[in-house]
Amino acid sequence: MKVKELLLNCKSFLTLLKEFAIEAKDVVVKDEKLIFTDQSSTHQDAVQETICIEAKNKNTAYNFFGVLHYNFLNNLAVFEMQGFEKIDDFIDS
Repeated sequence: MKVKELLLNCKSFLTLLKEFAIEAKDVVVKDEKLIFTDQSSTHQDAVQETICIEAKNKNTAYNFFGVLHYNFLNNLAVFEMQGFEKIDDFIDS
């Protein structure tokens, strides 16, 4: 299961998206494949990774920075936001 799908099962992540008027389809977890690659090489059940989530609403794009807490055995993911940046030169194409 993808990290994005797991995060969308979490009320706090959905609240974050709602606060910024972002729809789930407009969210991308950057370097998601690296998270899974690192896990398979270290054989850990749970990881904490610093990640960037790119998201956009109708008018603005954002980068959300924080820590992803991911449990591979239980397929649980929690995003702990540490900050965000607004992308000023965003043009919706």
